[in-house]
Amino acid sequence: MFTGIVLGTAEIIEISEQPLFRTHKVKFPSAWLTDLQIGASVAHNGCCLTVTEITGDSVSFDLIKETLRVTNLGDLAVGDRVNIERAARFSDEIGGHLMSGHIMTQATLCKIIQSEHNREVWFELNDASLMKYVLHKGFVGIDGCSLTIGDVSDRRFCVHLIPETLERTLFAERKLGDSVNIEIDTQTQAIVDTVERVLNQTKA
Repeated sequence: MFTGIVLGTAEIIEISEQPLFRTHKVKFPSAWLTDLQIGASVAHNGCCLTVTEITGDSVSFDLIKETLRVTNLGDLAVGDRVNIERAARFSDEIGGHLMSGHIMTQATLCKIIQSEHNREVWFELNDASLMKYVLHKGFVGIDGCSLTIGDVSDRRFCVHLIPETLERTLFAERKLGDSVNIEIDTQTQAIVDTVERVLNQTKA
């Protein structure tokens, strides 16, 4: 379980490729290594991965076929960076919203509106059927960041990014055409699905 509060970005320092499988190693700062153990869950661009090896400040993770298919992690190369969040603990302050680390689709960055202290970023979902869960002032996970949804239009939506988010995450580097990982808020999904089911039963 995660909160969508990204610790920062980490560099991929090695990738080992096999058919429909890859292992990548990420360099962690010392503060992120505290109590980190093999088997622990760590979110990379919002995708929950399991620690398979720790060697000094190098931490290894395996990416299976489904992860490579659904997320943007399979497109990364050595030298690229990922947003990192370690799993939440019961004593942690929940500053974002609860997230599972299970990516549902990707979205394409399609517009950026920059002002002095704010960046408005628009995304278009790859899977338009999920737009019913993207609601004005609702939550969405984008590359592991818990963000509040701004305007919604057809299969597009926007978020507003403050300087702190830009400094801590990959959003400062994102450009038009980039693909980001999307996790829909599960509570929103449950409510929408329940309302649809009740309305369908009423019509029947």
